[in-house]
Amino acid sequence: MNLARSITLILLCMIMNNTHAQEHRYDPPWNSPPESAVNFTVPGIDNVPDLYGDIVDPQLVVFFAGNQFMVMDDLLAAFKKKYPNYQRIFVETLPPGILAKQIEGGSITIGNMRIDHKPDVYAAGKNRIDSMSAHFSRVETYAFNKLAIMVPKGNPKEIKSIKDLAEPSLKVAMPNPAWEGIGRQIVSVYNRLGGEKLENAIMKEKVASGTTYLTKIHHRESPMRILYQQAEAAPVWYSEVVYQQLLDNPVEMVEIPERDNIRATYKIAEMKNAPRRQAAKDFVDFMQSEDAKAIYKKYGFETP
Repeated sequence: MNLARSITLILLCMIMNNTHAQEHRYDPPWNSPPESAVNFTVPGIDNVPDLYGDIVDPQLVVFFAGNQFMVMDDLLAAFKKKYPNYQRIFVETLPPGILAKQIEGGSITIGNMRIDHKPDVYAAGKNRIDSMSAHFSRVETYAFNKLAIMVPKGNPKEIKSIKDLAEPSLKVAMPNPAWEGIGRQIVSVYNRLGGEKLENAIMKEKVASGTTYLTKIHHRESPMRILYQQAEAAPVWYSEVVYQQLLDNPVEMVEIPERDNIRATYKIAEMKNAPRRQAAKDFVDFMQSEDAKAIYKKYGFETP
């Protein structure tokens, strides 16, 4: 009996450990971490996916709108190769509204860590950059994006269009328009296709009933909710579906026709008060290069 009980306990522990591992199998960081003496990343506990590189004495600091986290590995490697003098680079890919507040206030706290780096370069959507023009000495357009609907592999709910997201029982992951530029863009599509009725159905009625989930801080949550079977559809950037498919994760894309879609324009700016002016200029120059454009195209973006 004791042996049987011991075997049962061992099996239960194995099941519990496997379940725990399964819960985090899609967790970020999805990028490749830099090399160091100790790599201490614990999925779901100690995991900071939107801070990159060297936070101490950086030679360049860049704030990128969060939807471009997928390009960072390739982009920074290509920049360092072309400009080998810059090896210590610190990048944040938080939501653009959060980065804007950080620029205005001068610092941000994440967990127990306070960061007060001033960016040399800020990259975000056109509207955000235009609204902050007084901060910049130079602005360039470098990429474009559009919307798509991410669904689980096989598209089990047979989603065909944006209007399907209003189905009362359909679990939708939706970027929060309060701080996510993409959220406001998606809401504009709801209005274009179904007016206030469609917007209210998805953004008020379904939020109240719990079948529309508004992201808490980052639209990175949307693909995670699809992957963990917590959502059945998610309006996202086209590039986000491309990236999840490059990772070979079990998602599919439902394309939105051009007539119903939007075209987001991304701009990059040198800060007027950039602490490292030459580094800012070199990075913005690089973002206009064919090397940078090829990287963005790989991940589903369009370029000028």
